[in-house]
Amino acid sequence: MSLPPVQKKFKVTPSAGKVMATVFWNSQGVIMTNYLSKGFTVTGAYYANELRAALKSKRREKRKRRVLLLHDNAPAHTAGVATSIAAECGLPHPPYSPDLAPSDFYLFRLLKEHLRGRQYASDNNIIQSVEDFLEVQDEFFYQTGIQKLQKRWNKCIKD
Repeated sequence: MSLPPVQKKFKVTPSAGKVMATVFWNSQGVIMTNYLSKGFTVTGAYYANELRAALKSKRREKRKRRVLLLHDNAPAHTAGVATSIAAECGLPHPPYSPDLAPSDFYLFRLLKEHLRGRQYASDNNIIQSVEDFLEVQDEFFYQTGIQKLQKRWNKCIKD
């Protein structure tokens, strides 16, 4: 009786792991991106500081106008400290729906397509690939995401 052939095992290489990115963007482009350091968690205070920094950094003029802030209902986004910063800046937070979050249905979907099938040796390589993707998109790319939001919003209201 012969033994069954030994199956070859693929050599497993360690993955780069996960990288948590915070991306603030509007119809003109990316306002700010930030990457959470390993071992840290997104808290209400962290998110509030990121939101404040994003508003101050590039879109100072937007603080005077009525702006709609869309993000999901993660505990950090709905924490008192984060909602008070948003309210202080005149940013109402409507009820969350993945159908109405352009980062979910547009930006991150396309970013995942860009990253799919690639292997990265380090977190820095992943971060660079994300930055490269965001930088090469023109204003039309971001306008399209916001325009799709308007169509989705109208569809949800009518249905």
